[in-house]
Amino acid sequence: MAAEAGRPKPWIGIGAIVSERERGKTRDQSGAVASGITVGGHRPDPTFAAQVQEISSQKIAHCYQCGECTAGCPTAFAMDIKPNQVSRMVQMGLADDVLSSSAIWLCAGCETCATRCPKKVDLCRIMDSLRQIATQRGVKSPEADIQKFHETFLAAIKKTGRLHEAGMIAALKLKTRKFTQDIPLGIALTMKGKMAPLPPSVKDRAAVKKVFDKSGSGDPHGK
Repeated sequence: MAAEAGRPKPWIGIGAIVSERERGKTRDQSGAVASGITVGGHRPDPTFAAQVQEISSQKIAHCYQCGECTAGCPTAFAMDIKPNQVSRMVQMGLADDVLSSSAIWLCAGCETCATRCPKKVDLCRIMDSLRQIATQRGVKSPEADIQKFHETFLAAIKKTGRLHEAGMIAALKLKTRKFTQDIPLGIALTMKGKMAPLPPSVKDRAAVKKVFDKSGSGDPHGK
């Protein structure tokens, strides 16, 4: 979870990094920096903010970096970049940096940030969209096990429409190769009837498939 020591941080002191000439460049409605410039030696993707905004349905340009999201985030202490910095990096089009961060995978989705935001920007939905884009682009997370859990969970829901804990855990162990981890917990849950041997299902699986197709999450790699 620790931040990479040698990793450049172009999102810190962004006002000092972006030159006066660059500040004058036109931004689109999503707040993205125009193409043809560099930010801290990084070339922004001018379409990235618009892509995140389309998937998340959040007005990213409305974020003015008050820091309320970071102040209330229960997992910010473990993130390599803070929640408000994630928002700013999206605005600046720093796709490679934000998609390869651990922060987007450590977000717990508790909605504290959305509740506290004075501009009503739901950062949890932005984090969801960033995880989706990272998965589709094949970006490997520093939090590899969390990413594998994410993919396994979605695959389980897509298959039956409901979560089958035993099947999901088996699939996850095949991905992580950590076969002996959590054995005592698994036995205890099974003894208490918390892990059904057979998967539940929903009547209208077509509706579940439609949700995945509409969200672009039908295939974890966007194929």
